[in-house]
Amino acid sequence: MSPAAPPLEARMAELTGRHVPFVKATVVRARRPASARPGDTALVLADGRVEGFVGGACAEATVRVQALRTLRSGESLLLRISPEETADGTGEPVVEEGAVSVANPCLSGGELEIFLEPLRPAPRVVVLGESPIARALLAFGPTLGYEITEASGADGITPEGLAGTRALVIASHGRGEEPVLVSAVRAGVPYIGLVASPRRGAAVLDGLTHELDAEQRARIHTPAGLWIGARTPGEIAVSILAEVIQTVRGRSLEVDVAPETGPVTAVDPVCGMTVSVADSTPYSDEGGDERRWFCCAGCRAAYEKDPARYEKADAS
Repeated sequence: MSPAAPPLEARMAELTGRHVPFVKATVVRARRPASARPGDTALVLADGRVEGFVGGACAEATVRVQALRTLRSGESLLLRISPEETADGTGEPVVEEGAVSVANPCLSGGELEIFLEPLRPAPRVVVLGESPIARALLAFGPTLGYEITEASGADGITPEGLAGTRALVIASHGRGEEPVLVSAVRAGVPYIGLVASPRRGAAVLDGLTHELDAEQRARIHTPAGLWIGARTPGEIAVSILAEVIQTVRGRSLEVDVAPETGPVTAVDPVCGMTVSVADSTPYSDEGGDERRWFCCAGCRAAYEKDPARYEKADAS
């Protein structure tokens, strides 16, 4: 019997509430002797952690690799895992529309089909101000599927409070702008827009020279919005949201998906399986000059008994 499924619904709700992206992996088909069963579910987080159960260590490693790819692309995927060679005979994953087939030599004779559903948070946009433009932004934003938040006041906006925010628009007509701009830049908010005339906007940026360097000040869009000849508050709000879309959609979620440095995947020298490199991935520094990663502790133990054997196999 497969392990009992953990109560993942509450965990999913928690992650969603915290604007944390993750992938829901659900087993939809299993052929014995695979240990997973249809309905088994796991969550794959952006740092590579897997919570739940969709199979043993080898299957989990394959799910991790493909899940992180769907998290970057935002597109759902049907993952087919089989111990048999893929149809093209190359050993590489075979990609079809909406599906990918992976040969997993570790799998103990069974097969799995797992649906990978990336659940990425709606872009969070914070609007500061009570002007007509601010009200128009608050009205239009939800139609884009964005989570629009009205800031109650400049005093409550800190770098910590802006964590996970994709865009900040200040339309307060000079009230409390400078400290909020500094907080947004230091929080790494991708889009920062200041509603102001070109002359006033330049003066605000000049006043921030002691807090922000030139590169940081250049990240602030002022006047906010793309030039489309907008005149009314509603038209200006549309131009700002267009610039937000341009910036937010132009930045890949890949910056949020681990690992950010080092190899993303590696080939297990024992079984030949491609594994995702994460903090939890077994590895060994025995043998050659380079670190080796493994799908499971068993392959690592086999390698460390005779590293030279597998180094020779790689060279042949």
